Amino acid sequence: MATSLKNNNLPNNLDCPAENHQHLDDIELLSAPALKMNADALLEDFAHYFSRVPGGCPPRVLSPGLFEALAYATRARLMERWNRTNKALRSRQNRRAHYISLEFLMGRLLRNALSSLGIQDQASAALERIGVELEDVYEHEHDAGLGNGGLGRLAACFLDSCATLRLPVIGYGIRYHYGMFRQHFENGRQIEEPDTWLRGGFPWEIKRIELSRTVKFGGKCLTQVDEDRRTRHRWVDTHDVLAVPFDVPIPGYQNDVVNTLRLWSAAATDEFDLEEFNAGSYVDAVAAKNAAENITMVLYPNNESENGQVLRLRQQYFLVSASLQDVLSDWQTEHGDDNDFAGFAANNCFQLNDTHPAIAVPELMRLLLDEHGMHWDMAWDLTRQTMAYTNHTLLPEALELWPQAMIGDLLPRIMEIINEINNRFLAEVRARWPSDRQRLERMSLIQSGRTPMVRMAYLAIVGSYSVNGVAELHSRLLRQGMFKDFAEHWPEKFNNKTNGVTQRRWLANCNPGLSALITGKIGADWITDLEQLARLRNFAAEPAFNAHWRAVKRTNKIRLARVLEERTGIEVDPGMMFDVQVKRIHEYKRQLLNLLHVVHLYDRIRRGDGNGLTPRLVIIGGKAAPGYVVAKNIIKCINDVARVINADVAMKGRLQLIFYPDYNVSAMELICPATDLSEQISTAGKEASGTGNMKFMMNGALTIGTLDGANVEIRQAVGEQNFFLFGLTVDEIEKRRSDDDAHYHPQAIIERDQDFSRVLQLLESGHFNRAQPDVFDAVTHALRNPADAWMTTADFRSFVDAQGLVGDAFKDVPRWTRMSILNTAACGRFSTDRTIRDYNREIWRLKPIQPARL
Repeated sequence: MATSLKNNNLPNNLDCPAENHQHLDDIELLSAPALKMNADALLEDFAHYFSRVPGGCPPRVLSPGLFEALAYATRARLMERWNRTNKALRSRQNRRAHYISLEFLMGRLLRNALSSLGIQDQASAALERIGVELEDVYEHEHDAGLGNGGLGRLAACFLDSCATLRLPVIGYGIRYHYGMFRQHFENGRQIEEPDTWLRGGFPWEIKRIELSRTVKFGGKCLTQVDEDRRTRHRWVDTHDVLAVPFDVPIPGYQNDVVNTLRLWSAAATDEFDLEEFNAGSYVDAVAAKNAAENITMVLYPNNESENGQVLRLRQQYFLVSASLQDVLSDWQTEHGDDNDFAGFAANNCFQLNDTHPAIAVPELMRLLLDEHGMHWDMAWDLTRQTMAYTNHTLLPEALELWPQAMIGDLLPRIMEIINEINNRFLAEVRARWPSDRQRLERMSLIQSGRTPMVRMAYLAIVGSYSVNGVAELHSRLLRQGMFKDFAEHWPEKFNNKTNGVTQRRWLANCNPGLSALITGKIGADWITDLEQLARLRNFAAEPAFNAHWRAVKRTNKIRLARVLEERTGIEVDPGMMFDVQVKRIHEYKRQLLNLLHVVHLYDRIRRGDGNGLTPRLVIIGGKAAPGYVVAKNIIKCINDVARVINADVAMKGRLQLIFYPDYNVSAMELICPATDLSEQISTAGKEASGTGNMKFMMNGALTIGTLDGANVEIRQAVGEQNFFLFGLTVDEIEKRRSDDDAHYHPQAIIERDQDFSRVLQLLESGHFNRAQPDVFDAVTHALRNPADAWMTTADFRSFVDAQGLVGDAFKDVPRWTRMSILNTAACGRFSTDRTIRDYNREIWRLKPIQPARL
């Protein structure tokens, strides 16, 4: 039992004024003994919490209350370690990293928490005593869908690895009330519904209202000269919004470290105008509250409209302002409230996850200049010593261009600072290249034109001491292409940090059968040292191990087949090759190329030319941004083709196509272990890295892909004989675009290829949609367009030929199994543990923390 608050060890003056607060540390004398980790203790705590959640009576059916009770019992154990981790941080001068990201795609957290505590078996045994399966309880947790795709999931994997490596890293993000939308289909078209992931509560979060921050918008800027003849800037008449933090524990793997993810929620500074209400203006009375809460209402508002763009900008500034204020406030609390930031840069760094938080550069300047009275040069030195920028894209449209006037209206003081940064930076460039006016225009933070735009990626580069890409090819293309001028100016800034994924979630937890098989052969050290999987090469030719490997894969395929039937009503044969492409729907990721191959196989079977084909189930999944019309048309095409193929009795057992609805993290945890072939078929030079390719590889899937993103390094790791390569390279694509003699003529390619011509005839004839025979026209016309940036037509024949090699390899069961084992054995360098070690060694320079053990 916990000691009573009236314990005699309690200092008499604990509730006295602030001068006695040094005695607050003595409250540890009141701490209860550490919570036990055995099944008996877990069941006792589970019963305690279950009786205190809604519906907490003996259930006749499984209820969300079971999940909540187990989550609270688990969180209590995390809390003990969380407090000790925070105490260790406060007790010494630790350099810390602050990871700022607009996305954290966390998924479900219970399984990972139990695994990190090492009590999955104990929790399972406790629940079995009351007739409940732990796996069933997991299913009642909602995905925390606070991200759109790979960027957000990478951020979540990074936090896992930081905690496992005992590095003092805090994540900063937004607590979106509605996460990534829920997807369903009407007549094959994507329909978006709000993802009300918070409706049932989120038992992992702790509201920290006492740490709220105020974020300013609008208003105007005033300048005045003080008695020391220094110009002071004041941002006044602002519309203020309260940023309320909610903390989520991020446990390391069985090491007693629990880091923090701090998510900000927007609230009005004055929630309710009683005078307006009493006057009968009921809507106006809560207008401020609604306007404030809109900031964190929806993940990625549709920015096709000006209102959507303004809201997106408000989100970005809200995140960075609240986060930077938080860090500066912590510094002052620990070092005295005297604006002494002498050691701040030595003890803090900010990692900007992509271009979204780039506005952190001028905001840190504003805080240092206006709130803490620092001179410009000192503030700029501190900013450039603490900011680090990760770029995640080679697509120019994703580099965040904001109208200068929009920033000026919404954030006038920030725009003043951006202009000053730009003026000083261009003076630096002009001094080095005095006669190069074109270079000045290219490197300016303000893109000129009828609507001057602020180049946020350039702002991040200029204000950071480190700029990294996320795969070797991506980083090279950044240096040689998009950021070439900046790389010439600051070659020492640019570096590469190839992405990874955490093997705790993406193998140990999501694929327990394979995890147990691997551990039985080489021990469990691979869970924290993925390079250990290289030892599996020794067993790649062992018949018994091969048979067990295939049995695990079949079990995973049966499990996925069962869910597919539940979700879509389509019965599938686990003996077929599971050919999978699940990711965000985008033209450069080329789901359309995958569809063309499916139609080609369908055409061959219909013509009687499919007797030698490997039976294949093609699974495509992912969401298109609500305003991305082309991507949504591609989804419509896939669903229409799938409907016809799956209804054709001639295709039964030979070819099936399924669009997995409402794809999310939990779906990937089910799909990944069951996949035979991983489709990584983006246009070369367009995918920065990819992480789905790593998850599939880790689980023994073979890859068909272009030399794009991390595919290049995956192929190097596994060997070209264990990778199905196709398509034009970056250099070949560039040559086609620039060489008049080799100019891209897609119509000529189609006319020379009878298979391609037949595929397009089927698509354009209305065969797959007789009610709307022209429904595919917008998609297929792009295939004939010489300006098509995605080179889908150019890569069709190479892709079809490579898929033929895939089919032949799959028929050779011993060969395919050996290749599968070798893929898993070669995935060691694609752990985020390695990625984070690289970040820490070359950018962050953090020392591991060691909290007191329980």
